[in-house]
Amino acid sequence: MVIHTDVICPFCGSLCDDIEVNVESNKIVGIKNGCVISRSKFMNYDVERITYPTVDGKRVRYGEAVDAAAKTLAEAKRPIIYGLSKTENDAIRKAVYLTELIGGAVDNTTSVCHGSSILAMQHVGSATTTLGEVKNRADVIIFWGANPIEAHPRHLIRYSGMPKGMYNPNGRKDRYIVVVDVRETKSAKIADQFIRIQPNTDFEVLQALRAAVRGEAIQGDVIGGVSVSVIRALAEKMKGARVGCLFYGLGLNQSEGKHMNIDAMYSLVSEMNLHTKFAVNPMRGCYNVTGANMVTAWQTGYPFAVDMSRGYPRYNPGEYTAVDMLARKEADAALVMGSDPAATFPIDAVRHLAKIPVITLERKMTPTAMLSKIVIPVATSGIECDGTAYRMDVVPLKLRKVVDPPEGVYPDARVLEDIIERVKVLKEGSE
Repeated sequence: MVIHTDVICPFCGSLCDDIEVNVESNKIVGIKNGCVISRSKFMNYDVERITYPTVDGKRVRYGEAVDAAAKTLAEAKRPIIYGLSKTENDAIRKAVYLTELIGGAVDNTTSVCHGSSILAMQHVGSATTTLGEVKNRADVIIFWGANPIEAHPRHLIRYSGMPKGMYNPNGRKDRYIVVVDVRETKSAKIADQFIRIQPNTDFEVLQALRAAVRGEAIQGDVIGGVSVSVIRALAEKMKGARVGCLFYGLGLNQSEGKHMNIDAMYSLVSEMNLHTKFAVNPMRGCYNVTGANMVTAWQTGYPFAVDMSRGYPRYNPGEYTAVDMLARKEADAALVMGSDPAATFPIDAVRHLAKIPVITLERKMTPTAMLSKIVIPVATSGIECDGTAYRMDVVPLKLRKVVDPPEGVYPDARVLEDIIERVKVLKEGSE
């Protein structure tokens, strides 16, 4: 048996890098240190796998599937490439290059999750930090619209709540944790303070908190279901922090107000830095959705919703985002990888997706794979192939390969490279 140590878990944005994986006869037989979700990811990576490519539901050779995919993309007038959040950075780089080659649009799952966070960040800027700095220095932690115990199970244990740090030698006793949410979650139950707000009042409460930080008058006694006295006390607690960090989740940016909620939060943190050191970080979901933003931005200047139809990148969320292009029935072909839009998109978008030729690069059968014209199986990044991924705090980490993929199954990057080479031949032949 081979024991791999310091393996990175390719599940959520925490990218826990202390996983121990036991491998025997090219099969994972046990893991240590992972959460229950991580354990399921590693132990069931080979269950119900797609092991051969198909075109129109019929089994074909790998080369035939690549040819069919390249032909579909090369002939499309308005193709879109979507997903990219559950794969490694080199594959994302190649997906962006392929988009440019076919004159299409490229979008990632950010557009349906933390896209509003990026819009706000572009507007007001962001005072951020690494999870290592949070672990070692932060003594006031606030989770707003986030439930890390269930969504990022080891976040509190490794970074923000329990670990002993350089300036937090007593671990949990040296930290004050606040949870702000519309309901009492499991995370709220272990916090030092839980503040329940009324649904869709995040913006009002954040603006009141900003006023309290500035020492301004607040009209009324209750804002968003929260007593003004509680808001003022929280402001003072934040100002008294040695180092503070505000983590927020989809509960904030998917409520009414969207990017304006995040705008108010980032502005609050900016103003907090007039009093003490304070940072803000989004709780990212898919393990490399941050990488999808970063790599796309390296190559195009923009993090998502990028159109290449004019030969240069154009950025416009709401116009070049996958949901909108599909709902408008604009896209006439799609390549999907590292996502499952048929299971998550609005019904109008899914209906059009089902009517156009879809190429899916996937490990297991999903609703998107079921409606796809072409399905090509791929290796599991971080288990069957290596690469790099970005943690939620924009720190790049090296993924490890611990087992070999099934015979004839290749990493996303290899499949995309083969499609790119075939598209080039087709494009040259049509000129």
